[in-house]
Amino acid sequence: MASLVAYDDSDSEAEEAGRGGSAAGRAAGASGLAGPGVPDASPKGAQGAGAGQCRLPRARLWAREPGCGPSARLRWPGEEPAGPAPPWARCAPAVPAAARRKQPRPLGLPMPPPGTQARAAAACGSRGPQSPGAEGRLVPYIPKRLRQQPADPEPAGASAPSAPAPLCLAPGVSEAIRPHLSSPRRETRVPRTVRSHLWGHKGPVHGIQWCPVLASSQLLLSASTDKTFKVWDAVDSGRCLQTYSLHSEAVRAAQWSPCGRRILSGGFDFALHLTDLETGTQLFSGRSDFRITTLKFYPKDHNIFLCGGFSSEIKAWDVRTGKVVRGYKATIQQTLDILFLQEGSEFLSSTDASTRDSADRTIIAWDFRTSAKISNQIFHERYTCPSLALHPREPVFLAQTNGNYLALFSAVWPYRMSRRRRYEGHKVEGYAVGCECSPCGDLLVTGSADGRVLMFSFRTASRACTLQGHTQACVGTTYHPVLPSVLGTCSWGGDIKIWH
Repeated sequence: MASLVAYDDSDSEAEEAGRGGSAAGRAAGASGLAGPGVPDASPKGAQGAGAGQCRLPRARLWAREPGCGPSARLRWPGEEPAGPAPPWARCAPAVPAAARRKQPRPLGLPMPPPGTQARAAAACGSRGPQSPGAEGRLVPYIPKRLRQQPADPEPAGASAPSAPAPLCLAPGVSEAIRPHLSSPRRETRVPRTVRSHLWGHKGPVHGIQWCPVLASSQLLLSASTDKTFKVWDAVDSGRCLQTYSLHSEAVRAAQWSPCGRRILSGGFDFALHLTDLETGTQLFSGRSDFRITTLKFYPKDHNIFLCGGFSSEIKAWDVRTGKVVRGYKATIQQTLDILFLQEGSEFLSSTDASTRDSADRTIIAWDFRTSAKISNQIFHERYTCPSLALHPREPVFLAQTNGNYLALFSAVWPYRMSRRRRYEGHKVEGYAVGCECSPCGDLLVTGSADGRVLMFSFRTASRACTLQGHTQACVGTTYHPVLPSVLGTCSWGGDIKIWH
């Protein structure tokens, strides 16, 4: 017990000596610093600490001089005198204390000292009032498929497109066509000169088509990205007879009806219109759920047409009911062209389905009545086919490919491709370049991405003629159904040329 009491007494004496030495050391450190943050081991500190001991002064952790202690990141948060807000907090919005406690602090970032939020709010308040509800506002995520929905319709107060006027035609048959109606078909000759140059479209012309009625075949239909399609007198006067502005976006496809008195049009505004030329009224108006790129009338029933575009499905519409009667669906993204075969019970569709390792589904054969696929293993090369054309006399069809050549296929199952005949020498380069056969079937004509017009012999696949047609890509070519040597071409520059 005595030893324990002696230990306690000795310990208390050491503590008292330590307190005295520490106080003396603090006084020495306060007066003996050589510089900011540099302790000075002076004899005074040694005398205050006791014999045989040397204490260094404590570092002043909370001094305000630069370099006198650790950085602000290592300091314990405490009250600081009011001062200018730091640059990183000048524009921070004021957040209530209750909400501030709920917000977690990001890892690795220093905790701002108290009073910073109040000074930041005062700094932002001096710039002007904030919008109500600006702080804490969350923007909901919108999926990509919903962001690609069609544009909102125009407001009710917007001006609707005016109804087109009736098409005024001269009575009787054109004098240039009359002599050829009763005469037998003659061999198609190669055109050499430009008969007329038609201007009027303000955008690229996607395609042109002569009227299918031979007595009115002087009429030419053109569709353009300037949201219009036009009817021209391309044989006699070379002037525009009527302009139809029924669409709010580019008109990608326009087709004459087989009777020659109506025009079916579709575009990138998802709209379908069947216009009567004699009255200027809309016999049918529908809205598709995809952008339209191609239209074709059903040969056996002219009240039904096929519609394809930026969708995996081709739809058959009936203009009498205004509804979709059939659908033809495949694992594709876009339909480029549609071609009915001679009997009309089957049709072909060219698509954009072409991968690095496989080229199936590039051309698909369909049964019209059952919507079943007959074959999708027709074209086995890794190129898409922007346009198709049927030969007028032989059971074959042509496919324009992005490989810069025309391929020849059989029009009967199994739709084999000819390995002997290939028509090449032009450029496609991603344009929807069209191709066509002459009425007699001896010549093939195609446009080119460099503006040229090329003609080939169907039998020998040799080049018959090359015309320097347009300054921009020539995307449409068509032979006149009656006149033996008249050819129409259109270009990406918006002009149309009639060759003779």
